[in-house]
Amino acid sequence: MKRDMERICFKYVTCKKAKSRVKPHEMYIPLPVPNEPWTDISMDFILGLPRSNKGRDSIFVVVDRFSKMTHFIPCRKTDDATHIVDLFFREVVRLHGIPKTIVSDRDAKFLSHFWRVLWGKLGTKLLFSTTCHPQTDRQTEVVNRTLSILLRTVIKRNLKFWEDCIPFIEFAYNRTVHSSINFSLFQIVYGFNPLTPLNLIPLPMSEISILDGKKKADMMKKIHEEGRQHILKKNIQYAERANKGRKKVTFEPGDWVWVHMRKERFPNQWKSKLSPRGIGPFQVIAKINDNAYKIDLPGEYNVSPTFNVSDFSSIDVGFDSRTNPFEERGNDEDRGHDNKADAHELGSRTREEGADAQDLGGLHVPSGPITRAKARQIQQAMESLLMDFLGQEESNSIWSPKGFIQLTGHEMLKIE
Repeated sequence: MKRDMERICFKYVTCKKAKSRVKPHEMYIPLPVPNEPWTDISMDFILGLPRSNKGRDSIFVVVDRFSKMTHFIPCRKTDDATHIVDLFFREVVRLHGIPKTIVSDRDAKFLSHFWRVLWGKLGTKLLFSTTCHPQTDRQTEVVNRTLSILLRTVIKRNLKFWEDCIPFIEFAYNRTVHSSINFSLFQIVYGFNPLTPLNLIPLPMSEISILDGKKKADMMKKIHEEGRQHILKKNIQYAERANKGRKKVTFEPGDWVWVHMRKERFPNQWKSKLSPRGIGPFQVIAKINDNAYKIDLPGEYNVSPTFNVSDFSSIDVGFDSRTNPFEERGNDEDRGHDNKADAHELGSRTREEGADAQDLGGLHVPSGPITRAKARQIQQAMESLLMDFLGQEESNSIWSPKGFIQLTGHEMLKIE
């Protein structure tokens, strides 16, 4: 009974809405590793900084997904997509060219019509992360955290002069050896590390300055290949740690799912602590990858229909309350049969099991809970057996089957 109750409660709509939560079904799937620097990039913003002496309060962060090299570009929170494009061309494109792909979140600037049309004309593919799921662009999020730590370390009391420290922080970050590639970011892109004040003392000529063009090109290819292999190795190691304790769950177009309502994504529906935590069911209409799906979400919610798999709960669309064995009247679909026909079938089966028996101890009792409908079937079958056994029709005498035996859902009389 405990197992049956758990199965019924698992399919109960009210329980689904009240007990909705994030599921550990998301598997770590790293983005494809690029083959060369500055062809695949990611970008994000750091907001909420104190206004600098030049009037800027945000930082536009651009990260190369291959070399991990970064550019920190001061900007304003109120800058629109046109101004962000001007900054990008002035600080990034003039040094590294047009990228093939851009990974970003769903910021209003990145979703604007101008931004989409511009990069569509240039042939750059825009890749957006799922709403309220920053793990897709985790590399940029880690860079943002590191930059915040460096700013807090360098800036002590002069909070308005943080913009003056950005060039020095960017140089120090790009010259540091990165743990995932075992090279400095400058070395991956340019093949050597720029000089620092410590390198200004007279030293012998380094071997990099006496290499001819072919040897330098071969050296750059070797550095890029070694860096790429280090990135792949780190991705595998991180995937093993991140996927520990997680369960891979996938859906196909046409499946029905429940959706967990995150407070930051459904602010209008999340009005109190007693509000339902789940909505649905909704049908999956497209599979982006194993972690992201597009569902048939009504427009009244005013959110993106793309969700992460951790927000989904599976639903059994074949569940029907009429097939519930605990329901009082049993399965309504089977009630179309005539009760007398059912009784005759039950009586015939019982007679076949004990055709020559003088007692009725071989009566077949249906398995499962004894509902009122089943009790009536057993009673009618017993009446039919008694009528055949006594060789007389039903009457008001003492040998009447109804007077001889009474069957209910709670007791059965044994005939000896």
